[in-house]
Amino acid sequence: MTEKPAIAVIGAGLMGAGIALVFAAAGHRVALFDAMTEARATAPSRIRDNLKASGLNPAAAAAVTLHSQLATAVADADFVIEAAPEDLALKQALFGEIEDTAKPTAILASNTSVIPITSIMERLRNKARALGTHWWNPPYLVPLVEVIRTVDTSDGTVEATLRLLASVGKTAVEVKKDVPGFIGNRLQHALWREAVALVADGVCDAKTVDDVVKASFGTRLAVLGPLENADLVGTDLTRSIHNYVLPALDRSTAASPYLDRLVEQGRLGFKSGEGFRKWPPEQQAALRERVTKHLRASFGAPVSSGSDDVGQT
Repeated sequence: MTEKPAIAVIGAGLMGAGIALVFAAAGHRVALFDAMTEARATAPSRIRDNLKASGLNPAAAAAVTLHSQLATAVADADFVIEAAPEDLALKQALFGEIEDTAKPTAILASNTSVIPITSIMERLRNKARALGTHWWNPPYLVPLVEVIRTVDTSDGTVEATLRLLASVGKTAVEVKKDVPGFIGNRLQHALWREAVALVADGVCDAKTVDDVVKASFGTRLAVLGPLENADLVGTDLTRSIHNYVLPALDRSTAASPYLDRLVEQGRLGFKSGEGFRKWPPEQQAALRERVTKHLRASFGAPVSSGSDDVGQT
């Protein structure tokens, strides 16, 4: 039997530790690197706790080895995933070191939700083996991983990555062009733009926007995608609706002035206790718990409480 590919994950934060968990649970050897002592120290317990909370064997955490030196972490890896903070210069520097120390056959992937993969990989000597893998948070609960090719990424690199991700239970999709936001965040933020505009224009308040989404089309999105829905109702009806409603939708190409005002007023959401709505600590905790329970129930894991944070990416 062919041995499972060895994995290296660069960054032991929320995303990196979660990605390491996915591969470890599937029987892969995982080398996890972080330059920060605290991140390395807490990673094993975080991985064990989330394995247990997800209904998986906590003993799988033993497949993850911690590294304080990047070169030793990637030396034997067949697949390297960078999950460092969203800083272009940092990511470019990391991949420069990774390319110098990893096997020449290793696939190199960046987990980012905002930075173009082409920019991250532009200094590599061999760009054919580099691509993006955009995981969603928490990575061990949300199935999707977007696999982003650049103009230099080889077909073999994309195909191998899709196979690997599918083998660990992910819904892996190919993004054929390296566009800002890839697919998921473009769709998500198109909705957010209109949501902000409705509040800014006085059509409704923020709670009403959220209630409408959760109690209408949001209830079926997990089983009925937007283009499936368009085919279901008919492309002729979809065209008629679009001709009527699209001219009235917000078409801003910059963040809403309403968002600017919230930020200027210090209304930063959970971190300040108020954003579009007021969020006392008990309501923050309740919402996080509700989202986590929903994700666990949706994807077959227990609904016991855990330590995950949840977010858009």
